[in-house]
Amino acid sequence: MPKLKTKSGTKKRFKLTASGKVKRGQAGKRHMMIRRSNKQIRNKRGTTIMSDVDAARVLKNFMPYA
Repeated sequence: MPKLKTKSGTKKRFKLTASGKVKRGQAGKRHMMIRRSNKQIRNKRGTTIMSDVDAARVLKNFMPYA
């Protein structure tokens, strides 16, 4: 059987933690920032852990060997 490739968009968007959880960037930080409060902008810095349901979907469909 041929090997399966990881989707290239998935490689760029997600990383795995040491415990196997999926890490992603914060949503809602790309445009229309002028109407968001400073607190919202501050809280959206960095990365966050995906929910279990979404993470399972990403791992199953896009990262075959993760």
